[in-house]
Amino acid sequence: MGSSVSCCFSPGESPKLRRRHVDLDECPITTTEDVSEDTGTYLQHISDRELPDELAQEANPSDHPRASTLFLNKSQTDVREKRKSNYMNHMSPGLLTKKYSSCSTIFIDDSTVSQPNLKSTIRCVALAIYYHIKNRDSNRSLDIFDEKKHPLSREKVPDDYSVVDPEHKLIYRFIRTLFSSAQLTAECAIVTLVYLERLLTYAEMDICPSNWKRIVLGAILLASKVWDDQAVWNVDYCQILKDITVEDMNEMERHFLELLQFNINVPASVYAKYYFDLRSLADDNNLSFPLEPLSNKRAQKLEAISRLCEDKYKDLSKSAMRRSMSADNMIGIKNSQAVLS
Repeated sequence: MGSSVSCCFSPGESPKLRRRHVDLDECPITTTEDVSEDTGTYLQHISDRELPDELAQEANPSDHPRASTLFLNKSQTDVREKRKSNYMNHMSPGLLTKKYSSCSTIFIDDSTVSQPNLKSTIRCVALAIYYHIKNRDSNRSLDIFDEKKHPLSREKVPDDYSVVDPEHKLIYRFIRTLFSSAQLTAECAIVTLVYLERLLTYAEMDICPSNWKRIVLGAILLASKVWDDQAVWNVDYCQILKDITVEDMNEMERHFLELLQFNINVPASVYAKYYFDLRSLADDNNLSFPLEPLSNKRAQKLEAISRLCEDKYKDLSKSAMRRSMSADNMIGIKNSQAVLS
């Protein structure tokens, strides 16, 4: 209205994304005065209606691949302090334990974006949650995730449960127990982290000592149902956490979905971004992914896969060339017909 346009780039996305005013100079709109009578009604191309890059950067990282992940941003303060301390003490941790290839032995990393290493991925996800808790902005929470109001065990919850931050090892053991008992995959761990950050953004809350277990449990529960073909039922988690009831699990899952606005979609680009950001987090904290020596059997398998991919590429190139030649022939025929007529 007036000289500005109020626009929201994704009305169905995160509720935390606020509408902001953009000058018409940033998002030009073609008026009827700019359209000649010969051209008729002018329709803008979709690229002409795209918002400036600075608006896209404010998007929710669990929905948009270009937005930086929350956990990587929260870890940067600690990473800088560690680097400064190592520099002052002339230390280079991790270099002596890292494996390097030689003329006789080749070490390869079996963890890929499509098949991540389970143990290393869970350790990195636990570290990401640790930084979320340690560097949280406040203690905003909801009663459904409060461990004292909805305990996971019959043991008495300590009085300082909402004050003491959990260690990385404690978070790792909690997640590893659930993944080992439910036989979940490493991909499910990455999707769990996506749902966790989406919850924190959509619900405008923080993960803190009083709610981290139930938030992680809810994210794992949802990720296992969405990602795995043979999902683990809520009653199965009650066999793992024996003191929790099915009704409590159902209620927590329902609240989790409502807070996510039932947005459980994880694009491949977002999944890949979280995977590589987790690897960056591992490198910053000297959590190296396991390197295994290349065996003869593994080398033969890689060579076979390489030949298969090369054959597929050749077939695709031939089919593309045939389509191109047929298109050229059609153009030549039409040109000949035009000359004869």
